[in-house]
Amino acid sequence: MIKSNSAEPQQDVSGVALFRLGFRPFFLAATCFAIVSMAFWMAESVFALRLFGGKSPSLWHAHEMIYGYGLAIVAGFLLTAVRNWTHIRTPHGKSLQGLLFVWVLARMAALIPGQQALLAGAMLDSLFIVLVSIALTVPIVQAKLWSNMGVVSMLYFFLPGQLLYSLDAFGLFQDGQRIGNAIGLYMILSLVLVFSRRVMPMFIDRGVGYAVTLRNHAWVDMACFGLFMVFAIADIFFVVPEVTGGLAAVLVVLHTLRLSGWYTHGIWKKPLLWVLYVAYVWIIVGFTLKSLVLVFAVPASLAIHAFAVGGVGMMTLGMMSRISLGHTGRNVAHPPTGVSLMFLLLCLGACVRVILPLLASDYYQILVAVAQLLWVASFMQFLYLYALILIRPRVDGQWG
Repeated sequence: MIKSNSAEPQQDVSGVALFRLGFRPFFLAATCFAIVSMAFWMAESVFALRLFGGKSPSLWHAHEMIYGYGLAIVAGFLLTAVRNWTHIRTPHGKSLQGLLFVWVLARMAALIPGQQALLAGAMLDSLFIVLVSIALTVPIVQAKLWSNMGVVSMLYFFLPGQLLYSLDAFGLFQDGQRIGNAIGLYMILSLVLVFSRRVMPMFIDRGVGYAVTLRNHAWVDMACFGLFMVFAIADIFFVVPEVTGGLAAVLVVLHTLRLSGWYTHGIWKKPLLWVLYVAYVWIIVGFTLKSLVLVFAVPASLAIHAFAVGGVGMMTLGMMSRISLGHTGRNVAHPPTGVSLMFLLLCLGACVRVILPLLASDYYQILVAVAQLLWVASFMQFLYLYALILIRPRVDGQWG
C-alpha cells in the first residue's frame, strides 16, 4: 500500500494522540525538563550539591536551557508549523517517538559524569539537530515553499554551536563552550523575533475584539533583522563591548519603534496576547542592558537572563499555551483559568533575576533562588493546566 503524504490521513496511523503532532510530546517534555533541570541547577547553585561530576555547573545550566529546553520548543513548534505550511505530514507516531527518544537520551547523558557520557551526549545532541533539520527541510523542498526555507535553515546553525561546545568540553577548542552557548541563545532569539513579526500583529488584530490599525514598517523589519545578525556575530566572536553596546542601543530604538506600532489597550484583557507583548519588552530590556554594560558596568549575565527568562521564557510559554489550544481544536480566546497567574509568575521571576540585582546586589544569591522557584512554579502551572490537553485527542474529532 502506498502511504499518502497528505496532512490529514484517512485513519489514525500514529497511535496515541500524544504522538500525532510535534508540539504535543516536545512541549510536554520541555516543560517537565524546565522544572527538573531548574531544580538540579538550584541544588547546585544555592545548596552547593555536586551533581555534575567534572562538568561546569553554570555551563551545563546554560547548555541545557538552550540545547535542551529551547531546542525542544523550537522542534515542537516548527514540526507543527511546517506541516501547516506544506500540508505534508511531519514525523508522527514511531518516527516522532524516535526523535523524542534521542532528545531524552541526550538530556540523561548530560547528567552523567565521565568522558564517555560527555561524548554520548554530544553525539546525541548533534544527531537530534540533524534529524529535526532533515524532517523540516524535506517537506519544505517537496512543497517548494522557498520563502519559508530561511526560517527552517536557522535550525542548521545549532549544529556548529553544539559542536564547538563539545570540542571545548574535550579540550580541543578554547572558548568553544561560551561560543556554542551564545550561538544557540542568539539563534533561538532570532527565531523568536522572526516569528513575533509574523504572528503578533495578526494575533493582536484578530484577538482584541475591535477594529484596530497596527503599524508595520518594512525598513524597520529589515533593519531589525540585519542589525541583530551583526550584533550577534560581534558579541559571539569579537567581544568588543563598545561595538556590541552601540549596536544594542540602536536595536533598542528599532524594536521599541516596531513594538509601539503594535500596541492597543485591548491586549491587557487577553492573557495570550499580553504575554507575547511583555516578552518582547523583555527582549528590549536585554538590548538595553547590553548597551549599558560598558558605561555602567552592568553584569553581562543580567542581559543574558533578560533575553532568556523574560524574553524567550515568556514568549515560549505564551506560544505553547496558544498552540496547545488551537491545534487541539480549542478556542484560543478562552484559555484555561490560571494562565494569567502562570505568566505573572514567570514575569516576576524575570524581574527578580534581572532587575533586583541592580538594586540589591548584596542579596544576589537569595534573589537567584527566588527567581528559580518562580520559574519552577510557572512551568508547574503550565503542566497542571495543559498536560491533559497535550495528551488527549482533539476535542473536534479531527486528526492532529
